[in-house]
Order: sequence, then C-alpha cells, then structure tokens
Amino acid sequence: MRILVTGARGKVGAATVDALLRAGHDVAAVDRTPPAFEAPAVEPSAGYRQADLADAGEAFGVLSGHDAVIHAAAIPDPLHTAPHVVFGNNLMATFNVLEAAVRLGVPRVVHVSSETVPGLSFPDRPFLASYAPVDEEHPIAPQDPYALSKSFGEQLGDATVARTDDVRVISIRPSWVQWEGNAERNLGPIVRDAGASPSATFWSWIDAYDLAEALRLAAESDLPGHEVMYVASPGNAAGGDLHQLVRRHHGDAVELRPVDRPDASGISTAKARRLLGWRPTREVRDYVDRDGRLLRDVRERLERGETGVQHGRAATS
Repeated sequence: MRILVTGARGKVGAATVDALLRAGHDVAAVDRTPPAFEAPAVEPSAGYRQADLADAGEAFGVLSGHDAVIHAAAIPDPLHTAPHVVFGNNLMATFNVLEAAVRLGVPRVVHVSSETVPGLSFPDRPFLASYAPVDEEHPIAPQDPYALSKSFGEQLGDATVARTDDVRVISIRPSWVQWEGNAERNLGPIVRDAGASPSATFWSWIDAYDLAEALRLAAESDLPGHEVMYVASPGNAAGGDLHQLVRRHHGDAVELRPVDRPDASGISTAKARRLLGWRPTREVRDYVDRDGRLLRDVRERLERGETGVQHGRAATS
C-alpha cells in the first residue's frame, strides 16, 4: 500500500513510519519541520515532504495518490501552547485530511485520537472516570482544548462515513506514549511510587512500537464505517492490582469491571484486539528495573540510535 504518515517527525509518527516500512509498504512522511538536504541515514526510507495540514491546500497536495493516511500530526497537549492554537490547529488539520481523502479518493483514514477524549488528564474542574478499566462506551465530557479537538476529530470521522461509502475511518485513542527516550523519566517515578499516587488514567500507558503496530493494522484493515478504539499496554505502570489501586484512591466512586490479569491497564483494549487482531507485546519491565532505572541494553540501544522513534526512516531530502 501507499501510505502517508502525518506528524512523521514525532515519536508516534516516526515509530509508525518505521513499522510500515518493515512491513513492506511504500511510505511517505509529512511534518511541519523543514527537510535537511542529506541522503537518508537508513534504508529503506520514506520520502519526506514539509506541509502544514491546517492549510487545506497543503493537505490536498500531500494526500493525492495514497491508499491510506495515518494522521498523527497534532499539538500533543494543552499545556504548552495557547488554547486557541491547540484547538484550531488540531481540528482544522483533521478536517482538511478527511476532506482531502473524500475529494481525492483516499479510501482509508486512520485518525490518531487520544485517551483524554472522555475528559481525562487535563480538566479544569475535577473529573473522574465512572468505571475502570475505561473503554470506548464511557461517556464523553472533555473540558480542555486538546481533548475537545480530538473529540471533534472523531465526530468528523462520523460525518465522513455518513457522507460517503468510499472512505473508511478508524480513530485510535492511544494512552500515554512511551519509548526508550522517555521511559525512565516518565515511567520510572510511577514504578518507584508503586501506585501510592493517584492517576487520572488509572496508571495506563502505551509503548510507541505497540502503538505503531496498531496504526499499521488499522491502515491495512477493511473494517467499514468509522470505529473508535483504545490502545494501551497490557499492564498498568504501577505494577499493582488495578482493582486494589482504584479502591485505595477512589473508594466506591469508580465501578470496577472485570480484567484479564490483576495488574491490568486502566484502559481496556478488548475492541482493538477483537477488530484489528492487535496484540501488544511490551511491558514496563522491558524498559525499567524495579527502581525505575532504564535497563542497560535499552540505554545502549538508545545511545547507538537504534530506535524507530529516533530516525523513523524518514528521508531528509
């Protein structure tokens, strides 16, 4: 397949480019950063184009001729950019990608949404999920501009399949994305804390490479209409019994639902497993030890630049 990956210089986009090339696809990479006019560092590589997808003309220009687009480009949180910029950029980029797909006949759009859509992680007023693990049926009440932009992006997916049978959409809601470069900083404190501190997403996270595989499977899928699915790693980052952790912090305020292992993630991935055949493989202990320190082989791989997130196989010229 000819697959376009937007946001290809980010950690999700880079890992996805790498996964698609390893699977034998013809990949094009797009991001807003300027190209460096050098030969590709890794082969095979994806051709790179600079584009701002919030501009409709640029979105139409890069989507033409592809069998699928994985739309990972976005401002990734509401904390470091003005609210109107976060909302406007994320929403218009998604609108333009979907509009271009309809007009140009790109039959599959994979929209990278977010675990925050129900209202998790960045609310101004306190918000608590109604049950754990959270799944796709949980009510949606986002407050912040990032979660709102992702929620509206999913509505745009609904509108797209309502207007045409020629485009199919899958929205993937990743949990907190980790890789070799940030695992010690982000997961390490949670491992050491062992669930002593509360978590808005019930200690869920997702490995960047497992996420990339989910996005690949979504691009290859022939599922009709628009489906929304969560992806998260199998176990929670705290490494504890999920039900006990939730009870400790929230008492009876959160309904506890069945899990397939005691230390399960706070987000259910049953739908992605069922519809995509997705099987995550990486656990917290694949990155950090009991003290939350990066494992030696992981650190060495990072220092050698042997990670899909670092190079992403995106051509620089």
